[in-house]
Amino acid sequence: MDDDDKGWHDKLAPREKLLLFGPGILSDSELLALFLRTGVPGMHVMQYAESLLAQFGSFHKLITADRQTLCAVKGLGNSKYAQLQAIGEMAHRFYCSHLMRENAMTSPEITRSYLQLLLARREREVFVVMFLDNQHRLIAHQEMFKGTVNSVEVHPREILREALKVNAAAIILAHNHPSGKAQPSRADRDVTDLVVKACLFLDIRVLDHLVIGAGEYVSFAEKGWL
Repeated sequence: MDDDDKGWHDKLAPREKLLLFGPGILSDSELLALFLRTGVPGMHVMQYAESLLAQFGSFHKLITADRQTLCAVKGLGNSKYAQLQAIGEMAHRFYCSHLMRENAMTSPEITRSYLQLLLARREREVFVVMFLDNQHRLIAHQEMFKGTVNSVEVHPREILREALKVNAAAIILAHNHPSGKAQPSRADRDVTDLVVKACLFLDIRVLDHLVIGAGEYVSFAEKGWL
């Protein structure tokens, strides 16, 4: 694409750009402007969209903002909050249905996005286990343990019991850090080692442990820690 083409694209309204070139070409602010449809007095919808993203920090933080925070913003209210909640839920169900059909390890982006939607806005640590069949397709996921703002107690025996119940051949572990920082703690690494060792006795593979922060993650598999 040359510079003249880029300039032409930039002159198009978001809806026309989407219809001509697909949604992937749109920026976050253009996607948000399509959703908002109108701006506020004294501010064009594109400027309004950009200001909202700057205020919240990211698309994800905007969509997952709580009702009180969102409704306090000029131009937003219960209607927009309900619509954003619906968008988040649709995305959650899309990722879930996709994982039910696809090999989780050949779609790591889908797996991460699903877990980020599930965990990123939680105010306390939640430990989730995804149970997979022998083709690494999702059988079920379960919030196994819930903790405090900075810790969660994990019991490997309970994970094994659920894995046997659904006849899982492999599992993916995940938990959130409400602080927003995804860097695993020493305790995170220790509990992962305990689960891996426990699973070895039943020939169940631990494929990954994902630590979810605010717009970031750490994968034990990608780090070579499994």
